Amino acid sequence: MDIPAARFKAECLKLMDEVEKTRQPIIVTKHGRPVAQLGPVPADTESLFGYMKGTMRITGDVMAPLDVEWSALSDGEDHLYKDTRRAAKPARKK
Repeated sequence: MDIPAARFKAECLKLMDEVEKTRQPIIVTKHGRPVAQLGPVPADTESLFGYMKGTMRITGDVMAPLDVEWSALSDGEDHLYKDTRRAAKPARKK
């Protein structure tokens, strides 16, 4: 439903009750152009805790050791942690 801004101003509280009841938004126009929308507040959502329940399936033993050696455990990533700071330069004599 589109409504001119002047009418919206005059009937604001009534229109808010209508949106709450019908759950349909109202577009407020100014000189025929849409400028605002009065819409219903979304219903309270349930907690996100557990929303993915039943979407995964565990196959095999998740506690068994892996057959793959991690590079972090075998020093394979030491080159990533080298000290790259430059040594301090000695002070210049005047």
